[in-house]
Amino acid sequence: MDKRTLLAFALSFLVLIGWSLLFGPKQVQRTNQEEASNSSRPVKAVKAALPQALEKTAGRITPTNRIIPKADEQEIEIDTPLYKAVFSNAGPGIKSFKLKRYHQGIDQTSPLVDLVGPKRDTGDYLFIDFGNPSPTQGEKIIYQVDHQKIQLGPRSSPQDLVFQSMSKNGLSTTQTFRFYPDQYRIDLKIDVANQSNLPVNGVFAAHLKALPSSKKKSYYSYVGLVLLMDKKLKELKIKKPPAEKSIKGQIDWVAYEDDYFISAVIPEEPANGVLEGRLSPSGILEGTYLPASMTIDASNQVSSKYTLYLGPRDLTILKQFGKNLDKAVNFGWFDIFAKPLLHALRFSNEYINNYGVSIILLTILIKIIFWPLTHKSYKSMKEMQKLQPRLAKIREKYKDDKQQLNKEMMALYRTYKVNPMGGCLPMIIQIPVFFALYRILGTAIELRHAPFVLWINDLSAPDRLFVLPFKVPFMSPPYGIPVLTLLMGVSMFVQQKMTPTPGDPTQAKMMMFLPIIFTFMFINFPSGLVLYWLVNNVLSIGQQYRIYKKPA
Repeated sequence: MDKRTLLAFALSFLVLIGWSLLFGPKQVQRTNQEEASNSSRPVKAVKAALPQALEKTAGRITPTNRIIPKADEQEIEIDTPLYKAVFSNAGPGIKSFKLKRYHQGIDQTSPLVDLVGPKRDTGDYLFIDFGNPSPTQGEKIIYQVDHQKIQLGPRSSPQDLVFQSMSKNGLSTTQTFRFYPDQYRIDLKIDVANQSNLPVNGVFAAHLKALPSSKKKSYYSYVGLVLLMDKKLKELKIKKPPAEKSIKGQIDWVAYEDDYFISAVIPEEPANGVLEGRLSPSGILEGTYLPASMTIDASNQVSSKYTLYLGPRDLTILKQFGKNLDKAVNFGWFDIFAKPLLHALRFSNEYINNYGVSIILLTILIKIIFWPLTHKSYKSMKEMQKLQPRLAKIREKYKDDKQQLNKEMMALYRTYKVNPMGGCLPMIIQIPVFFALYRILGTAIELRHAPFVLWINDLSAPDRLFVLPFKVPFMSPPYGIPVLTLLMGVSMFVQQKMTPTPGDPTQAKMMMFLPIIFTFMFINFPSGLVLYWLVNNVLSIGQQYRIYKKPA
């Protein structure tokens, strides 16, 4: 390939990486006090609301707030094979939601992932109330509850937890939660009965409140509010506090998601509505889904049904859940490549039970698929090597006439039927797979904490052998020896030495530095991605050796 082509490719690749670093989703900044008080998972809150206490205004009843003493609060424990939750009759709310199959760290003795934690704005915990559409104005209501504890075994039937409340102005509310033993799904039905003599104006509003984590798994992962609107996944990005943003359309569901987990509220039927998002100076992210308002006539009743999902962003689980919630797993531009690769990795892992080995097998499969294309490319490179003496003479003869030089070179290529771009092809065809795997390894929960061998105990994190007591330039913590990345750099150097030397000295020098550049680029990439590139390089070296040693 000529110098311009190589420069264009190298710069394009570096621009893609640089773009992801500079313009990828940014983490939300928090104060030091908040950082110190939150060492686990992001806070998530899900609440459904309608007017709770009432006051009379011009012959019509409108919502107001009512403060309830905390002394009346009771806790209800929900224990299923998948999670252990603690509900409160104040709100009613969720004080804790721990996922039994997911730990915060690689060590299985580390704490379980808790999707709920203390809120930082009021010291409150997550709650699902039936009140003012504004999440910052409503106060909790104390409900009567029919169970003190619910425990479901693997073969248990679904069980209901019922909360009931009556306001002093005649508004009766009943919230019924249904829990399943083998699902992260929770059904919620809210019944509102107007037992007064005046109509009630209000709106069922679903609230999401969260404190985003200060750390993200990758630059491509998204942490924040998402929704499925008009059958398309939308991200409601709010970058700097204090700020507000809204979006409206036909909404299927709204959710808060981080790198690997999601808390979603799904109405019974998609409806036109608005999702309003707010980011407070303290870093609290609030989302409110507002459908059309309604009026409850005197002595009448209305109901609203939701499905809640609090669990992993697992493509298979979300697909089985339905409601188009699987669209929450989106790999951006490379989705068309990423999802088939993820399914292939999952299929392989079912039999091998090691995602590292599955990545190796997937790399071999990809190499076999592209073998004819890369074989032709390497043959073209071999022919280019034969033409180097002739190209050197042409460059010397027409060094002062660039136009004629290009004409003579192209004529030589046509005569010997050589494609000067052929040498770029092996690397270019890897780019879609490379970025698809990068997205998978950064956001697919299947590879979270997935071990390989020896010191590589998390394929979604950079490989580090030993822990160094000092900082290493260009390396993100933890600091250690990136053995797999260094091996990848060596493989690139070997491959580059086997490649025909370009006739242009400037181009030859640039080629010499490419392995070093790529080593520094990969030093903070997930070890699974480095493993893919290393195995691909080794296979390419074998293919090149076979072609170059074969008699012409």
